[in-house]
Amino acid sequence: MNDSAGTPPSETTVLQSALRGLACKCPRCGQGKLYAGFLTLAPACDRCGLDYAFIDTGDGPAIFIIMLAGGIVVACALIVEVKYQPPYWLHAVLWLPLILATTLLPLRSMKSLLIALQFHHKAAPGRLVDRAK
Repeated sequence: MNDSAGTPPSETTVLQSALRGLACKCPRCGQGKLYAGFLTLAPACDRCGLDYAFIDTGDGPAIFIIMLAGGIVVACALIVEVKYQPPYWLHAVLWLPLILATTLLPLRSMKSLLIALQFHHKAAPGRLVDRAK
């Protein structure tokens, strides 16, 4: 076992957590695999045993990717339309593959980045606090 496997999450920096996320590795040890499939999470880390049941990214990764990819594709399409005025079928041939590439390729890394940041900041569902008056 590596020494970093026993490192508590409080000793890792945000940058280290983000890099672990972008590499699709375990947010605690940085070595185990996070995914069992393309976007299917493994039940637990195969190195340090961290249970991944706490993970709930919701639609966050998809929203970030949609906003970024939408801006890129729309800007490129507008520039090509204004400058060259190609037929509509050429737009479909150009932009459909770009849409797939800019949405599917970074989705896995974005999801694992949000998981790593959620783990680093110990994110949990909100709870009401009973305040005595």
